Amino acid sequence: MKKVLTYGTFDLLHWGHINLLRRAKDLGDHLTVGLSADEFNAIKNKKSYHSFENRKMILESIRYVDEVIAEKTWDQKISDVVDNNIDIFVMGDDWEGKFDFLKEYCEVVYLPRTIGISTSQIKKDLFTVKNG
Repeated sequence: MKKVLTYGTFDLLHWGHINLLRRAKDLGDHLTVGLSADEFNAIKNKKSYHSFENRKMILESIRYVDEVIAEKTWDQKISDVVDNNIDIFVMGDDWEGKFDFLKEYCEVVYLPRTIGISTSQIKKDLFTVKNG
């Protein structure tokens, strides 16, 4: 069985997230998602609309996702790859090169982002609507 791992916050889920998850799953048989914990988001100065538990429940309902684990630190990726017997690590190409240190443990793939959608843009658009 070929196992794939990706990470993200997955707040305000949209079709770009679904495309990433689908393409990641297409690379293997089992997809694990490392989901940023609320405490980790605080360290990153990031605030999610949905709580970790709600984001986890949403991800677990998506057919491409086989398992969701908590991402609590920047430094856990090597242990997650090793402990979960990961064959392929996948991230969007906006992270290109940032995870090449994992190449000694698994294959690293950077997938192109979905054009025309991002959580940042959704938040910006909602802020504009709210504040006119």
